[in-house]
Amino acid sequence: MSPLDREEQDAYAISAEFYDVLQAERDAARVRRLYSGDVGKARLGVLDVGAGTGRVTLMSLMESRVPVHAVEPTRSMRAPLMTRLASLPADQRTRVTVHPHRLDEADLHGVADVAVCHNMIACLHPVSRRALWPAIAEALVPGGVLLIQLPPARLPQHESTYDFPTQRIGRHEYGGRMVASVDVDRIRTRFDYWVRGEGGVLREHHETFWMWPAGRTEVIGELRQSGFAALPERADPAAVLAVRLLRR
Repeated sequence: MSPLDREEQDAYAISAEFYDVLQAERDAARVRRLYSGDVGKARLGVLDVGAGTGRVTLMSLMESRVPVHAVEPTRSMRAPLMTRLASLPADQRTRVTVHPHRLDEADLHGVADVAVCHNMIACLHPVSRRALWPAIAEALVPGGVLLIQLPPARLPQHESTYDFPTQRIGRHEYGGRMVASVDVDRIRTRFDYWVRGEGGVLREHHETFWMWPAGRTEVIGELRQSGFAALPERADPAAVLAVRLLRR
């Protein structure tokens, strides 16, 4: 097994346990707000790039009647996605294909007219980010729409902390926080998780990820080289960039 294979399979090994517990409700609302209108107009297929535990995939099944392609190379995140899909009615479950590879390895050609990159572009090194755009162009049909949750436009000036709302499951309380700080030309995001019982803290876990900032203009410039053109800004221009594929 190559180092890259290990990285794809083991990334999020700690966070996968806590991801939906601490973030699902908030993230599901964001997904509906940002993408449901376009996904509901899909007539050929929906492509969910970096599907994670399946928020965009599930919303796409609810809002459309077309096939959904969920691309998720990371094993620890793909496991809860598969479990969630297995619990769906057969008519929904049979519309989803899960691709356990990077998009450029999934061999998808003209399968969708709507593609979504939610909560994942910021986590790509600039070289990987630029390599993703032609793979998406290949998977979309001409005229297809790509929706991107934009990465931070610039490095933060100060360290920032976000505390996730605490959640209770049975006798245990789950909590966590994210701490973002600057590391040269990238953002270091450390996730601290804990589980408490009646007697205090039972477990503590930590995991670190990296994010690379990129402004809207820079991303549009990269996409233009793969045949995309920016659509008018949406109601939340700081969050989502919408582009249309003009050619392939």
